[in-house]
Amino acid sequence: MSLINFRKAQLKDGKLLSVLYKSVYIETYGTEGITHEFTNFIEHQFSIEKIENDIIDHTCDLWTARYNKNPVGVVQVEYEKPCPVEKFAAPEINKLYILRNFYGMGIGQNLMQLAEHEIQKRGHDRVWLWVLKTNKRAVDFYYKQGYQNIGTANFKMEHNTYMNIVMQKKL
Repeated sequence: MSLINFRKAQLKDGKLLSVLYKSVYIETYGTEGITHEFTNFIEHQFSIEKIENDIIDHTCDLWTARYNKNPVGVVQVEYEKPCPVEKFAAPEINKLYILRNFYGMGIGQNLMQLAEHEIQKRGHDRVWLWVLKTNKRAVDFYYKQGYQNIGTANFKMEHNTYMNIVMQKKL
């Protein structure tokens, strides 16, 4: 793990993070191939421009894990996001993406700890996230990090809806 370091995302990271986001998303959710709906979502949500805007947005934090100075993981926190099940607004872990070759190295846990520390520094006492119900690896990971299931909510794309588990953690 000594070759892995962590830092806040910088504007110059936008293009690299766009590729990382797309790669992880396709590996994780592309179980039925690449559909038009899937492509439209990826192209919009993971555009360089959108990521650069997120990096400079003060209502959002992005932390990167880097191997030999190259991003291999990222966590994104969006502040004051409405939770879809318990109707409160709190910081949301919007993304935790790790390249598959770097699984099992503690990167996800370290990125979550960085995010949770920053959330506490900003005066918040809880955080929430949602995760695809069928993403067992991620669901198990969040349970190990102390997150609790507080319900389910649908994630709507263009034509399809995906069931997500909504989880929260008191900090």
